[in-house]
Amino acid sequence: MSGKNSPVEPPPSTWAFPRADSADANGVVGVGADINPGTLLNAYRSGLFPMPVEPDGPMVWWSPDPRGVLEIDDLRVSRSMRRSLDRYEIRIDTAFAEVVVACADPARERGWIDERISEAYTDLHRLGWAHSVEAWDGHGLAGGLYGVAIGGLFAGESMFHRRTDASKVALHALIALMDADSEGPAPRRLVDVQWCTPHLARMGAREIPRENYLGRLADLVTMPGPDWIGATA
Repeated sequence: MSGKNSPVEPPPSTWAFPRADSADANGVVGVGADINPGTLLNAYRSGLFPMPVEPDGPMVWWSPDPRGVLEIDDLRVSRSMRRSLDRYEIRIDTAFAEVVVACADPARERGWIDERISEAYTDLHRLGWAHSVEAWDGHGLAGGLYGVAIGGLFAGESMFHRRTDASKVALHALIALMDADSEGPAPRRLVDVQWCTPHLARMGAREIPRENYLGRLADLVTMPGPDWIGATA
């Protein structure tokens, strides 16, 4: 990638991952390795993502089958969400660390974002690979999400809300950004949601076979991505 919107490529990883389609029945490809920027980017480009089973536990690398995705055209905007769109101001990358901290709230059920994860994705953010989409109101940061952007792929990591529909509005803004200045009907950019939870399914996410996801991945990570820098203006 090149140009003013290009993130900084870190030193390559010293780790070699097994193939994403070698995962076990739970979607686990391997355990261990580091989460330096080069390792994380290598993983996403290979169809993997990291998530410890518990905070501060061993790092686990996943490639689930099926894979949860949100296609650009599939976002469902409910009547209540539509009413909320004007309630919040959308900002990009103005409070990345605060978004990660909110997503890492230990009071959240099945929390997995520990200090290692927070530091690793903050490093990716400094290099221009990780981004936050934030919903603000008169009381401050109301909700948002963060993830990793590689070309036309946005690998969503986590989202949170403090006020009604704030995370949904942030997701709506992400889809709008991913759809902006896209070049023709195909190939389309994609939001990877990893696992399709009932909440995400209600918003239009669906499951696709891992084989289909991996088949699209090479094109996604090399195609032009949205203008993250311009989106902050």
